Amino acid sequence: MSVFQRLSMIFKSKANRALDSVEDPRETLDYSYQKQLELLQKVRRGVADVATSRKRVELQVQQLEQQSGKLENQSRSALQAGREDLAREALTRRSGLQSQIDSLKQQHEQLQGEEQKLTLAAQRLQAKVDSFRTRKETIKATYTAAQAQTQISEAFSGISEEMGDVGLAIQRAEDKTAQMQARAGAVDELLASGALDDVSGSSKDDIQAELDRMASTSGVELELERMKRELGQGSGSGGATPQIEEGDSRAGGSAGNGSQIQPYRQGEGS
Repeated sequence: MSVFQRLSMIFKSKANRALDSVEDPRETLDYSYQKQLELLQKVRRGVADVATSRKRVELQVQQLEQQSGKLENQSRSALQAGREDLAREALTRRSGLQSQIDSLKQQHEQLQGEEQKLTLAAQRLQAKVDSFRTRKETIKATYTAAQAQTQISEAFSGISEEMGDVGLAIQRAEDKTAQMQARAGAVDELLASGALDDVSGSSKDDIQAELDRMASTSGVELELERMKRELGQGSGSGGATPQIEEGDSRAGGSAGNGSQIQPYRQGEGS
């Protein structure tokens, strides 16, 4: 196979694929039906033309027959008048007319036969056109239903072009929403930590932020102490070591230490 043949085959295959992708079977069927109607119309016009020619020949035959009858009467009148020469001339003309009449009658028979053939062909073509029209409408309805079913199935499965675009749009919207939510959360954290200033004027200064942190720390320590006391009170069944308050230790001072040592020395002397 030569290069040009291969190129021609490739071009034809691609052109065929392109035409197949843009071809609508319904439009093709309608076009074929239109062409059949045009052909039927031509056949009908042919029948009408043949019938017209046949009718014209019939009129000519009638006229020639009238002339032939007239010449026959004239020849008889001439014979009665003793003019045999005129009678012979009239009969000669009548013979020529009769030859034309016979020729026209043959044409009339041919035209009549052609008219019958065309009429029969028109009837058969009309039947085929009617059958094709019924089949065409059935195929079009079936194709339309199949196309609708395919579009619905593709829409439900998400593989159609329109639904694919909708799915991509939804995905982009979800991505942008997640990105904006993450950005808003990051900005709130930065504003809360003081890394960013609030341009609306409601941001806290460094002193206020430090005071808030101290208050928060103090609250945590107080809560921790409370939990410790609760755990200390609930750990024993009555023999728990009493807690020494900070004020008592400060008031007793060294005297408390002396009272603890003195009982030990008395026991030792005895």
